[in-house]
Amino acid sequence: MKDSVVKEHKKGTKRSCNYVVISVSSSRFAIYGAVSSPEDADDISGEKMIDMISSEGHYVSKYSLVSDDEASLIAAVNEAADSDADIIITTGGTGLAQADVTIESITPLFEKRMPGFGELFRYKSIAQIGSSVILTRADAGTYKGKAVFCLPGSPAAVELALEAIILPETGHIIKHVLQ
Repeated sequence: MKDSVVKEHKKGTKRSCNYVVISVSSSRFAIYGAVSSPEDADDISGEKMIDMISSEGHYVSKYSLVSDDEASLIAAVNEAADSDADIIITTGGTGLAQADVTIESITPLFEKRMPGFGELFRYKSIAQIGSSVILTRADAGTYKGKAVFCLPGSPAAVELALEAIILPETGHIIKHVLQ
């Protein structure tokens, strides 16, 4: 019963989507500057995201590395939202450190929040990191007709979010965002 309900609900959602990946790291940005490839910034999480997205038949039209400050984050998200991207993913800056401002910068832009993403991400993260899950503020929402996901910066977190949540639901998410 459950499988048939899910199958019907996701009917017509199989399509290739365009992603923009934004890596957020003040320390990495100080070393490498504004690069357009994760390989140019020794960005393991960025490389993992692009590989995983591409292997599922989607494509990444842009990668950028930005400093973890409000102006840089908002500018990068606005540029991505004004492009032909379907989904914008940030990685990094979601922790509790004073310098982590991704959530404070991006979530006020959200037109609609997807609280289920953060809840499900934290639930699934318990198996990997236990009660340390309370330190992540991963979040998602919509902005200018795009789905926006704010992920932690660790490669394991990026892999979990993409593999277990975002990639399986990409077409379904976009179907609803575009309605």
